[in-house]
Amino acid sequence: MFHFTYLQAIAIGLLQGVTELFPVSSLGHAVLVPAWLGGSWERFAADPQYLLIAVAFHFASAIALFLVFGRRWISILTSAFNGLLRRKSAGSGLALLTRLIVGSIPVAIIGLLLNKFFERNFGKPLFAAFFLTLNGLILFGVEHLTDRRHAHARAKDSDGAIVERVSIGQAFIVGIGQSSALFAGISRFGVSISFGMLRGLSRSVAADFAFLLAFPAILGASLLKLPKLFHTGAIASGSQLPLIAGTVTAFIATYVSVTFLVKYFKSNTLRPFAAYCLLVGLLSILRFGILG
Repeated sequence: MFHFTYLQAIAIGLLQGVTELFPVSSLGHAVLVPAWLGGSWERFAADPQYLLIAVAFHFASAIALFLVFGRRWISILTSAFNGLLRRKSAGSGLALLTRLIVGSIPVAIIGLLLNKFFERNFGKPLFAAFFLTLNGLILFGVEHLTDRRHAHARAKDSDGAIVERVSIGQAFIVGIGQSSALFAGISRFGVSISFGMLRGLSRSVAADFAFLLAFPAILGASLLKLPKLFHTGAIASGSQLPLIAGTVTAFIATYVSVTFLVKYFKSNTLRPFAAYCLLVGLLSILRFGILG
């Protein structure tokens, strides 16, 4: 049975909430932070049930993300419904919803097919360090390639811009790219916003696209793991309340971080996150690989 304390649950919940929608990989941090702390934290993260805890906290993040974008989702669904009925009031909601659904399919399929593979390779700090470094290079590369485009990327409205710039086929490709986030160290949000920027979307609109696309993926992953987490004997009897405390912490931290990021990407770049990923990734490669 897996046992953890209030401190461990709240710390992991905070880590999950802060890093889930930042383009720095929540799973990568869930591996690297305990490894850097060492001792009981490293043993705690080495338990096979630890992945279930980390993913379960995704459910709290999904709820927070939905609340932040609740009005947006209602607008999209209403517009999509009107589109199905061919009403004059229909906007771009149906086209956008189609792209979000198509973009979520590869994540679900790849996650189910390669679930065991990702579970086996989850708790390896050196792997997480390598992929976090790669994540930083991706963010830097995207900023370099798109620097000159953003003066012309201001679109009429976010939904319309996404539909105009991202085709259904390209949404499927983004979904495949999102699947790389199953490797601890690669950021789901980072992959999605990078693709949107490469398609000519402003950072703000690309971030909108990434936030919307993240919700079904995060929700699906958490719902897949939750039954296993609550399977009889999976968690020690004294750990239920710490689990609740960690879940609440993850919810609050996600809500605050997403609210911050929505404003941040209106006028700021990915470079600080890229530099952070490179720094932490390279130091971790040195620590767990070369000096290991």
